[in-house]
Amino acid sequence: MKTYNYSIDNQNIQQIIDFNKFKKEKNILIQIFCGESQNKFDSILKTLTTNLPQAICIGSTTDGEIHESYVTTFNTIISISIFKNTKINHTYVEGTNSFENGQKIAKELINEKTKLLILFTDGIKTNGEEFLKGVESINKDTIICGGMAGDNSEFKQTYISSQDKIIKFGAVAVSLNSDILKIFNDYRFNWIPIGIEHTINEVKNNRIYSISNMNPTRFYAKYLGEDVAKHLPSTGIEFPLIIKNKSLSTARAVIKKHEDGTLSFTGNFKKGDIVKLGFGNAETIMQDPIKQIKKALNILKPETFFLYSCMARRRYMQNFIKAEIEPFSNIAPTSGFFTYAEFFHNNGYNELLNQSLTIVALSEHEEIPKHIELEHINTDGEYARTIKALTHLVEQSSIDYDLQTQKLNKQKKYSNSLLASQKQFLRYVVHETNTPLSVIMSNIELYEMQYGKNNYISNIEVAMKNISSIYDDLSFLIKKDQLVYNKIKIDLVDYIRSRIDFFSQVASQVKSNFILTSNCDNMPIFFNETKLQRIIDNNLTNAIKYTFEKEDIYINLIKKQNDYIFSISSHSSIIQDPKKIFEEYYREENTQEGFGLGLNLVKRVCEEENVHIDVISNENSTCFTYTFKGVKK
Repeated sequence: MKTYNYSIDNQNIQQIIDFNKFKKEKNILIQIFCGESQNKFDSILKTLTTNLPQAICIGSTTDGEIHESYVTTFNTIISISIFKNTKINHTYVEGTNSFENGQKIAKELINEKTKLLILFTDGIKTNGEEFLKGVESINKDTIICGGMAGDNSEFKQTYISSQDKIIKFGAVAVSLNSDILKIFNDYRFNWIPIGIEHTINEVKNNRIYSISNMNPTRFYAKYLGEDVAKHLPSTGIEFPLIIKNKSLSTARAVIKKHEDGTLSFTGNFKKGDIVKLGFGNAETIMQDPIKQIKKALNILKPETFFLYSCMARRRYMQNFIKAEIEPFSNIAPTSGFFTYAEFFHNNGYNELLNQSLTIVALSEHEEIPKHIELEHINTDGEYARTIKALTHLVEQSSIDYDLQTQKLNKQKKYSNSLLASQKQFLRYVVHETNTPLSVIMSNIELYEMQYGKNNYISNIEVAMKNISSIYDDLSFLIKKDQLVYNKIKIDLVDYIRSRIDFFSQVASQVKSNFILTSNCDNMPIFFNETKLQRIIDNNLTNAIKYTFEKEDIYINLIKKQNDYIFSISSHSSIIQDPKKIFEEYYREENTQEGFGLGLNLVKRVCEEENVHIDVISNENSTCFTYTFKGVKK
């Protein structure tokens, strides 16, 4: 076989291509890579099919073209391959059912002699992953190549072609069928994951609705900046989402931004997929791509290379992308284009790639191959060294970050195990404490009934009530997420009076008295009694604990329209930071006993039940106020 590559570059095709050279050839494959207008594309197709009617002709619009060692844009490259012992078949499908399109092409083209399937699809409507699954469902062994059409990063309308027909939405394909044709395929990725892991929360096929609990466009704005997010998908293509746990390192690039901020990608995601943003490793991109496949090429002796590369590589590397293309052209004629996604076959599976360079080498040679000499491409310029250094910095920083994340995750796992053990211990303590507390309280009551009260029994009873209040707090904290707390109608006046009676003996120990006033006899509220007890008991016990000795504690109940206001005030030390006292484990007076949990528990209950809290503290008094919603008549 032999391939002739032509760069049109706004010239007359008739002056560039000597069609007489191909008139007698039977097995001709023409590939058109067009970065120009639809009209120019159409004109080129008509010229080619008129002059070479026996040729099989397929084409695609591009985001850049590959012509030997050169990369062009807004140009058209024509690749004409002549085969001696290979038969070429072609077909096309129109429509947007990607899976069925893949099936139809595979059924029509693949036979026992098919060595290669070249596929081009539109780059806007086709779901590339579903399309390749369709092909694979019919035949999973045939090597595929090609990609999704581009439109110079406009993401508005791409075109593909079969013979002289231009297609907006669908797919075109050719099969190469032979007994001797040899094919080698490979790919280069060179994109590395950076930053933290993110979870796909909500997705339908290739459209993401939520990532890390964020709108996808907001996600890109957060991590890549508002300007990138504003101009998606034309910008940001260099920073795809890299999917973890795939047979290949697979990236997915944005192809459409919807009005609601959701984003469509070139391939599918699943709910729960773990992804990271990707960053191009310029250092490895500029390394000679032939070195790793030198042995395979020595065996094959390539007669032509077809390269289908991601648009992101060209845009990311710009002038340095030549370093990746030129080594192939030094071995055999080379052509291709920059795609919106690349098609690749790997160990019985068809893969949709992004950010990748896919390589297809073809040969009809049956001779013993000659050794392939590798030519050195100079990538040691000052700017190239700067790019390599910056890439190395990002890569090493990402490695360091990942190591630090692993350490933090290990520490987090250990901390979580400690918290779980603590919670289990508290459950055990609460369970085992309930019975002895009940026994002690019962025996105190029996003793008082038989012998009357004395100072010793009174002191024990006060201590028991304090312990009982702490027990109730712990019990509530442990069980609150496991139980449903139903609301009942409670008279706030009667309920607070009963709790005052319960703690009045405790208050008398510090020579304090409760003084209750109310502007209303009844204050009905719908509330859970357990939750209400936590609010009232914690405020009463805190007042007893922090009120100066021989100072009274004032409890005031006020009806104000449909609200009931419960306030508790006394003369105590000034609270230095009223906002912090509701934080877990915070205590301003370390001389007092307690865990710093009570007011945090009160705050949680109030937030759940829409109870407003207000705190005022000065040299005269400290006052806590709680506003409850009354029962509507």
